[in-house]
Amino acid sequence: MNDLDELRGWEAGAPPLDDETRHRARIRLFAAMNERPAAVRPAAARPPGRRPVLRIALAGLVTAAVAGTVLVTVDGGNEGQQARPPAGSSPNVANVAVTKVLNGAAAWEREHEKQTVVPRDDQFLYSKRIIKETERKTGEVRTYTDEMWDSVDGSQRSLSMELGKIMWEEPLGKGEGVWPPRRWDELKKLPTDPRKLVPAIVSMGTSDKRISELTKDERWQAYFLLGELLKAPALPEGLRAAAYEGLALVPGVKTVEGVEDSAGRAGVGIAYPGHFKGRYLIFDAKSHEFLGFRDERISRDGKKTYVQLSHTVEWAVVDRVRQRP
Repeated sequence: MNDLDELRGWEAGAPPLDDETRHRARIRLFAAMNERPAAVRPAAARPPGRRPVLRIALAGLVTAAVAGTVLVTVDGGNEGQQARPPAGSSPNVANVAVTKVLNGAAAWEREHEKQTVVPRDDQFLYSKRIIKETERKTGEVRTYTDEMWDSVDGSQRSLSMELGKIMWEEPLGKGEGVWPPRRWDELKKLPTDPRKLVPAIVSMGTSDKRISELTKDERWQAYFLLGELLKAPALPEGLRAAAYEGLALVPGVKTVEGVEDSAGRAGVGIAYPGHFKGRYLIFDAKSHEFLGFRDERISRDGKKTYVQLSHTVEWAVVDRVRQRP
C-alpha cells in the first residue's frame, strides 16, 4: 500500500470523488478564502466570539472558511523580483531562487528536527505566537501575544486568540475534518515524498498525477494548503521538510527579497503572486530557517490596512484548555 492509498483511507470509506465534485469543493474553499473582510460583507457572517476554521467534510466538500490571521511579513523590498528561467526552458520549471531557499529550509529542518511528542486524540495542541501589526498609513505598531488550544480529534471545543480576542471553535460535526489535520494518525498518512505530497493534498487524496500536470488553479491552491500545513506546531518526522520541498516544485511560486520577520530578522519571502497579495512565508536570508508569516488585514470600516508579521514562540501538548506548558 502506497502513501496515496493511505491518504485515501483518511476519507473513512467515503466514495471516490469525481472531477466535478472536487472542482466544486475547491471553488467553495478558495472563494471563502478570498472573500471580502467582515466589515464590507453583508452583516453578520459569523457569530461574535466564534473562530472560523478550515473544515472539510471527509466526503470532500468544504464547509467553512479560512481562519482570519493566517500568513504574515513586512511590506517593502523588491517584491516581484525573481530569477528568470533559462532561455528555452519550460514555464513549468520552478524558480531557481525559490528552489535554493526552500531546499535550504528542508535541509535546515532535517538537521535540527527533534523527536516530537505524539499527542493523544483527547489532548490539545497548545501554541503561542507573536503578531506585530503595523497600520499602513500612520505606521502605528501594536504587538499581540496570541495563544491557541486546539482539540486534537475535534471532539472538544478549541480556544484561540485573534489579536488578543478570545475565539472559540465548536467541536467537529459528523464526517468533518480540518486542514491541516491535528490527529497524528491522519498526519502520518500524508506522503513525505514531496512529489506525492503536493498532488495528494490538492486532490484530497484522490489523484497521483504529476506536479507538472497541475492546472493553474491547482498550483496556487497547493501553495496555500502547504502554507497551512506548515502552521501546524507538530508534524511527523520528515513531513515539514517535505512541505518545503513540495513548495519548491510548484510552478508560479516566487521569492520576495529584502523582508523582515516580526523579530526584525532579515529574510526572504516565498509568495504566490496574483492570489495572495501581501501574504507570504518568511525564511532566514542566510540559513533559510523558517521564521514566520506575513499577512494583511483590512479594518471593519474598510478604511485601514494593517500589515501583520507573526511567528510561533512556543508549543506543547496539554490535557485541557488554558493549560500551559
